Amino acid sequence: MDDTACASVERDTRSANEDLLFDIGFVGVGKLGLPMAEHLHRHGHRVSAFDASSERAALARAAGLPVLDTLEAVTDTAAILITSLPHDAAFEAVAGELATCVRPGQLYIDTSTVSTKVSARVAQVFAEAGIDYLRVTVSGNARMAEHAQLTTIASGPFALYQRVLPLLRLLGPSQFYVGEAEQARVMKLVINSMVANTVGMLAEALAIGKQGGLDWSDMWQVLCASAVASPIVKAKAQQLVSHDYSPTFTVDQMRKDVGLILQAGADSQTPLPITSVVAQALEHAAAFGLGSEDYAAMIKLSLRTARPQHDA
Repeated sequence: MDDTACASVERDTRSANEDLLFDIGFVGVGKLGLPMAEHLHRHGHRVSAFDASSERAALARAAGLPVLDTLEAVTDTAAILITSLPHDAAFEAVAGELATCVRPGQLYIDTSTVSTKVSARVAQVFAEAGIDYLRVTVSGNARMAEHAQLTTIASGPFALYQRVLPLLRLLGPSQFYVGEAEQARVMKLVINSMVANTVGMLAEALAIGKQGGLDWSDMWQVLCASAVASPIVKAKAQQLVSHDYSPTFTVDQMRKDVGLILQAGADSQTPLPITSVVAQALEHAAAFGLGSEDYAAMIKLSLRTARPQHDA
C-alpha cells in the first residue's frame, strides 16, 4: 500500500472512530506492554491489565491500571483484548487459554514478535471459535514506547484495522496496514533483520577504525554525518560514544528475534548468510556473559577480539 492509500485509510476512519472509547484487557505489561497500556488509559479508554509476573503487575497497579488476577477475568468485560508477550511459547499458551473464554464479538490483537507459523496456528484457533484476530506488530524500543513513538504494522481483516486505528494512533506517529494474514509478522522480521545486521556491520567497522588509530568519538561523529547515517546508527551513537551498553533491547532478546528471522528464511527457502553471521556474533556475545546488555554489545566484543587487552 502506497502513502496515498495509507492517507486515505486515515481520512476514512478518523471521523467515524476517533471519539469512541473501548473497554480493553491488556495481557503482558512488560517493557513495551506497560507503556502501551498506559497511553490507552491516559486517553480515556478503560484498560484492565494482567501479567503472570507479580513484579510487572505491581508496576501496572502503580501506574494506575486496574490489575486482574486471571485471564478469564480480563475477558469478562473487555471488548478488545491486547497481548504483548515475549516469545512463541508464551503467545501460543496465552492465546490458547484466551480462546476458551473469549466471546464472539470481542476482538483479539497481538503485538508480540513471534513466528508466522505460531501466529497462523493461533489464527486458526480463533477462526474456529468465531473470534476476530488482528496482528499488530510494533517497531521501536521501550523508550520509544514510553514517548508514544512506536510504529505499528497491522495485518488481518481490513475492517478490524479500520476499527482500531484510533487506538494505534495513540501509540505512535506511523501506522501501516500490510495484508490480510501474517504479513505484519514478516514485516517485523524484515525490520529487525536490518537492525541486527546494521549493528553487526558496525561492530566490524568500528573495530577496524579503532585498530587503525581512529579516535572513538571522532568515528561516531563522522559516521553520523556520512552517507551511512541511518536513524539506527544515530540512535546508537548517543549511547555508544561513551561506551554505554545499558539495554534498550538485549543481546538475548535479539538472539530470539534473529532465530525467528533465520527460521523464516528456512521456511521460505531464502538464504540468509549475513544474518547467519550476525546470529553467531550474538551467540558469541551471550557466551561471554553479555546476554543482558544491549545487543550493541556485539561491538564491545568485536573490540575485545581485535585487541584482547583493550578495555571496551
